[in-house]
Amino acid sequence: MVGGRVLLTANLPQLQNLIKRDPVSYKDEFLQQWNHYNSIRLIFHLNPDEHAQHFRELVTFIAQVATCYPSETAQFPSHISSILLENYTMLSPDTRKSLIQTMVMLRNKNVITSIELLRCLFPLLPRTTSSSLRASIRKTILSDIRTANMRTKNHKLNRAIQAMLFNMVEKGLEDQNFGDKGKSREQLSDNAGAKGENAMWAVILTKQLWKKGVWSDVKPVSIVAIGCLHPVVKVQSASLHFFLGGDEEENSDDEGDDDVDVKALHHRREINKKTRSGDKKLQKRLNAAKKKQYSKKTAQPNFSALQLLNDPQTFAEKLYDILNRYDKRFTLDHKILILQLLSRVIGSHKLCVLGFYTYIVKYLTYHQLRVPTILVALAQSVHDLTPPDALTPVIQKLAHEFVHPGVASEVIAAGINAIREVCRRQPWAMEEDLLGDLVEYRKSKDKAVTAAARGLLQLYREVNPGMLKRRERGKEAAMGIASGSQPLPFGHTANAAVDIEGLSVPIGRSLQSNARGKRRGPVDEDDDAAWEGWDVESDSDSESSDGWINVDEDDNDNIDISDSEDEEKGKEGTSASAGPSTAPLESTNPSALATTKILTPADFALLAELRVKAATEAVEAGGGTKAKRKLAALEAELKSSQATNDADTFISENDILGPRKKAKADYEERMESIQKGREGREKYGSRKGKKTKEAPSSSTNREKARNKPIMMILSSGSVRGKKKASLREKQQKLRAHIERAKKARK
Repeated sequence: MVGGRVLLTANLPQLQNLIKRDPVSYKDEFLQQWNHYNSIRLIFHLNPDEHAQHFRELVTFIAQVATCYPSETAQFPSHISSILLENYTMLSPDTRKSLIQTMVMLRNKNVITSIELLRCLFPLLPRTTSSSLRASIRKTILSDIRTANMRTKNHKLNRAIQAMLFNMVEKGLEDQNFGDKGKSREQLSDNAGAKGENAMWAVILTKQLWKKGVWSDVKPVSIVAIGCLHPVVKVQSASLHFFLGGDEEENSDDEGDDDVDVKALHHRREINKKTRSGDKKLQKRLNAAKKKQYSKKTAQPNFSALQLLNDPQTFAEKLYDILNRYDKRFTLDHKILILQLLSRVIGSHKLCVLGFYTYIVKYLTYHQLRVPTILVALAQSVHDLTPPDALTPVIQKLAHEFVHPGVASEVIAAGINAIREVCRRQPWAMEEDLLGDLVEYRKSKDKAVTAAARGLLQLYREVNPGMLKRRERGKEAAMGIASGSQPLPFGHTANAAVDIEGLSVPIGRSLQSNARGKRRGPVDEDDDAAWEGWDVESDSDSESSDGWINVDEDDNDNIDISDSEDEEKGKEGTSASAGPSTAPLESTNPSALATTKILTPADFALLAELRVKAATEAVEAGGGTKAKRKLAALEAELKSSQATNDADTFISENDILGPRKKAKADYEERMESIQKGREGREKYGSRKGKKTKEAPSSSTNREKARNKPIMMILSSGSVRGKKKASLREKQQKLRAHIERAKKARK
């Protein structure tokens, strides 16, 4: 029996199996291995290469049976974690992989929590040199966080991880060596490089979790927003692509990270040994390259992330300050990335960063590289609250550089289209004399220039026809001016908020009754339930606020919520100022629900559904085409999100370039044309001889030779062979010909 026990201690897999079946009986054997592990661990700290194989076997054995002896192995996870974090560079690749797999095994057995595992794995990502091991670590991190948030949101885990990622990105902001030119790269210390790697991986993981839908609140957006201000260009570029919607793969482990040379892949395949596995790998890389190219063409801005930016004005000002201060250090492509994001933030949030328009003026030349993208960024940054004085010099520069007889027609069309897009958002930025000159280009012989000038003319016929000449205003605009209608000045809006649509009509009664029923319960519980799934969670409670003040309906008379003494006068003059052309309102006074309750996003969603339901009932009751059109509009509005609304404000390069002559077709268009040409064809090839013969077949080489040019025949091998034939060969051919003729006669 003693000999058997000794053999068990030498055979760890067998001992492991026996311990899992009966932990109590084999506790002494386990303690013996545990003591042996502690002694080997001390030696391993001094010399990791000594007893490495045996140490890995002991670690795997203890991890497998750790659940059987929880009190004895309580310090085991901390031992493995400290070895990985403190001596990671000294370990061999096999030892690193084994210890990481041990930590993952302990997490799967619930010996350690997700936070403990992730705190160990996060610092290892930038320190790992093996691409396969780094990919495995990243996959483990993402899958663990995703699993923890599968059923319900694990707020405790998310807060801890997000705080960790935020610190990884924020630590690199201390260094101000922006850009990748000059002496900045040489001055980058090892410590700053490590911080940059940490920040890069923090941004990559945040983007992946956002893309998979695990995180969708304001905190991951804040992490990537800090990355946009990072001094390391790689980190900043990855963060910018998150908001711009580019699906680039930042991880250098991916095969499609760099641009794939398709010709080089095919050439390598031809000269290397032909194997099935090689064919599969080649096809995989070609598919990845094709998918990446398609994703670049169809990249859409991340509208939801743009809307969740915290303090977008400060973010835009900091981003512009970096762009302006380190302009000479950035490459043109990187500066265009910053311009694109800055313009979209300004346009979507209607911000005022006036220095942006002064900065972009120097790039508004027709010979500038990637000028269509720059013009798109300029147009997207303009909104109805942008001061016209800041845009007037920009429009003058566009007209001076792009619209004159010394440039090509494509340049003129692009310039007029850019001016039109700017003026569509802020019509008061245009000067009357310049508008008259630009409109005259509608008489051009070029189609693109004519279309651009007519678009500008039609725009000002709608927004401010008084700036046009009388013969250019059109019938409707002239009638409007004759009736006395004038365009609204800068900063004014035509649609004043009187009430929330739907609350003062019968479809809002169910919402009001629902609100009355909720008032009977506690106010705090109602607010939490109404904002559940809509609000943005916070790490800590606000210390500066004492909470909401509960206001009863009886106290409404004692509260004065007016901001001006002239408010009552404005209310009295509302009905008097409304002319015959004003659309009749359902109620000039706001509904009781809008003035007594703060409506939550859930209330607005319910209100939209009730409006669609009421419109559906009206259609079923025989409301006619008008009711059907209203139902279709409400359904489209319900399906559309904030992203679609922002999508209407953003433009593409095609809007700037306009219709072009013989535009080069892309891959999808060429394939579509090829497929159309193949319609109705049974086989791709010549059909000569297939219709005239009884048995369809292609023509022979002898038949094809009859139609060859004489010069091709003279230089062929058969003709040259006849000239060089000997007398004996000629006699044999003649004898064979006579024999064939005799057989043919018979």
